[in-house]
Amino acid sequence: MNDSQHPGQSPAPSSAHATPQMGRFDLHELAAKFPATAKTMLLDTYLSDTPEASVRLFRPYREVRPHYHVGCDEVLYVLSGKGTFWMRDPSETAPFGPGQLLIFPRRTVHAMPSLLETPVVFLAIDTPRRAPDDIIFVDSADGTASDFIAAIE
Repeated sequence: MNDSQHPGQSPAPSSAHATPQMGRFDLHELAAKFPATAKTMLLDTYLSDTPEASVRLFRPYREVRPHYHVGCDEVLYVLSGKGTFWMRDPSETAPFGPGQLLIFPRRTVHAMPSLLETPVVFLAIDTPRRAPDDIIFVDSADGTASDFIAAIE
């Protein structure tokens, strides 16, 4: 692994030099690096992080209460695990599982009421970049940015 290579990222072709904006990643290898428990609701790792977009893997460790993000649209691909998720309306809670895609624009209230089969791991594409503190809980008693997410150590 070279200095510009992330853990789980395949080496760049011999003539190319991998950067955080370009590379090959083994998503299952990266997902296996998430610890069994976390103090925050989620842990994540950035695969690419530019002002235009961020690409991350994240793992939720417990239910995620209703919240929204002000600065970015989200695309979530379910890499592993099963749970329930809703967007805009809690009465439309539905199960999700591997291979499914969830897409919603910024300011859309959403929640993950239950984790049914763990580990749940998502590939997230945020446009523009999602700042780690871009989280607003509908009920402020449900959490803060520091309770919500932390990077894998």
